[in-house]
Amino acid sequence: MPGSSTSPEEIRISNKATYWPVAPIDLVVGAPLVARVLFGATPVGRVVQAAVLGAYLGSALRDWRDRRGIRKIDFRGEFGADVHHLVPMSREIREAEVRTLGERLSDEFTPERSRRRELAVEVERHLTQYIAGITGQRVRTSAEVRGFALVGLVFPFALGACDFLSGDVAIFKDTGLFEPHIIAHEFSHRKGYWKELHAQVLAYLSLVASGEPVLRQSALLERLHRNLRVLSGSHPEAFNERVIRAALRPELQKSLLELRPASTAGGRPLEAGMRRLYDTRMRVTGQAGISDYDLGFTNFLYTFETSAVARQAPPAGGAVHRRAAMRVVTTIGDPTGSQRQDPGTGPRRPGRRGES
Repeated sequence: MPGSSTSPEEIRISNKATYWPVAPIDLVVGAPLVARVLFGATPVGRVVQAAVLGAYLGSALRDWRDRRGIRKIDFRGEFGADVHHLVPMSREIREAEVRTLGERLSDEFTPERSRRRELAVEVERHLTQYIAGITGQRVRTSAEVRGFALVGLVFPFALGACDFLSGDVAIFKDTGLFEPHIIAHEFSHRKGYWKELHAQVLAYLSLVASGEPVLRQSALLERLHRNLRVLSGSHPEAFNERVIRAALRPELQKSLLELRPASTAGGRPLEAGMRRLYDTRMRVTGQAGISDYDLGFTNFLYTFETSAVARQAPPAGGAVHRRAAMRVVTTIGDPTGSQRQDPGTGPRRPGRRGES
């Protein structure tokens, strides 16, 4: 990839480690063992370990330097929503959203698929374009995606992962119709949006705004999937029953049922433990927890689409709800005659989570 540019209009993040033949963090973890096997506890072995670690940290430092000039999106201002500022959907509204999404997906279904390499390039282009439409700045990154990384063994419930230091992205299985959204989610991390809710939202909005049927379908299917998980309480049997009752096209139903195969009896305790660990990690870093992937994500989109104060307009290709009406009200007693915007007769909105 060409050298880094830090102009106000464009940031180019090198992501050099994403072009390595093996996942960078796998090399860092595996180098000590390989060096000991090949060279024993010798100076040569220690040099090999130091070289691998130095290359990894050097790439991470270069990317950190590149990211310093990024103008980040103000989610609360642009979308009227953020991690702790969400309007919760009632169960009735969520059920109606599921029906709307199911009908739209079945009516607009496309079986078209692209090879992962070409798909990643397309996703990166649309994600870059969507973010630039808000910030005025193009953040260009690698479009490399690998198919294996050791972290997939550590977190068996994960479909993909991004190494925050190196920007390395791995997708652990063929995720079918979901793949564009999963790639866009991980690429959002690569562009510096570390919170899972932010990555979910940027992936969805960039894909539905793309105008590409395959990309829009993936985003809408992810939204349906997350709503079904909320309604089923994340219980696999209840989720499967809801998918079957949703009257979807067979291809859509198959994608939902096969996305996360049931864990084995022996694997369930490990998966549950790793989920708790991951949830704790998210909470410690200022997120709401692992529920940001589904409850937070779907509530964010509902909040944005019904917001009377968001600066951005929901992309028509992905909007489900009617936006709140607005009226201009003159402030009484203000000699300047200043005006403010006030919600009109839009959907009734309950109090925001995290606000008094």
